Amino acid sequence: MIRVIMHGCNGKMGQTISGLVAADEGIEIVAGVDAYDDGRNPYPVFHTIAECGITADAVIDFSAAPAVDGLIAYCVDKEVPCVLCTTGLSEEQLAKVQEASGKVAILKSANMSLGINMLLKLLKDAANILAPAGFDIEIVEKHHNQKVDAPSGTALALADSINEELDNDYNYVYDRSQVREKRTQKEIGISAVRGGTIVGDHDVIFAGADEVITFSHRAYSKAVFGKGAIQAAKFLAGKPAGMYDMSDVING
Repeated sequence: MIRVIMHGCNGKMGQTISGLVAADEGIEIVAGVDAYDDGRNPYPVFHTIAECGITADAVIDFSAAPAVDGLIAYCVDKEVPCVLCTTGLSEEQLAKVQEASGKVAILKSANMSLGINMLLKLLKDAANILAPAGFDIEIVEKHHNQKVDAPSGTALALADSINEELDNDYNYVYDRSQVREKRTQKEIGISAVRGGTIVGDHDVIFAGADEVITFSHRAYSKAVFGKGAIQAAKFLAGKPAGMYDMSDVING
C-alpha cells in the first residue's frame, strides 16, 4: 500500500484525488495539507507541510505557487518523493526544484493526463514522417472561460514535443491577424479558444496536399489529471533522486 500526503487537499483537484484514492486499494492518503479545512476529510489535515509529522511514501501536490518552497524543503529534509503538479512557478522556484531533484525524486509534468502524455510520444513519430513530406502543423486548444493563460501549457508541450523531434527548426505563430502573408513551411500555428466549461480539448493537425491527419484529446473531467497523478505517485515511491516526468510513468 502506497502512503501519500495530499498537498492542497481541499482544492478541486485535491478533493478529486481524495475520491479516486478512496476507491483504489493500492494507495491511501494518510494526511492532507491545506490552509483551509472544514473537517470534510477522513484523514488529518495540517495547515502547512512543516506541521505534518506523518510518514509517507510520496507527496502529491496540487496547491499554489507560494506553498511550493516549503513543500520542496520538506521533501528534501524527509527524503519523500514529490509529484509536483502546481503550475505558475517562478524561474527561481523552478531552479530550486531542479536543485532539489539532486537529493530527492521529483516528478513534474505540464499535464498529468496519461492520454496527453501518450499523445506526446505519438506526435514524435508523426512529425518524423509528415513534416519532411511537407505537411503543415497547427494546434488548436480549447478551455473554459475562466482560464487566464493562453496558449495552454499543454498546447506548448505538444508543440515542443514535435519541434524537438524536428531539431527545433520550427517557430511558433500565435496570431496571424497583424501580418498579411502566407504561412511559412517551418512554423507551428497555435490557436486558443476560451468558452463555457470546456475542461480541455487539444487538436494537433497535420495538413498536407489533399489529406489531413488530426490527433485529438478531450478531457471530460478533472479526474483524468487526478488519475495520472495517482499513477505517478505509485511510480515515484521508492525511486532514487532525480527529475522525472509522465513519460517515465508511461514507459514504466
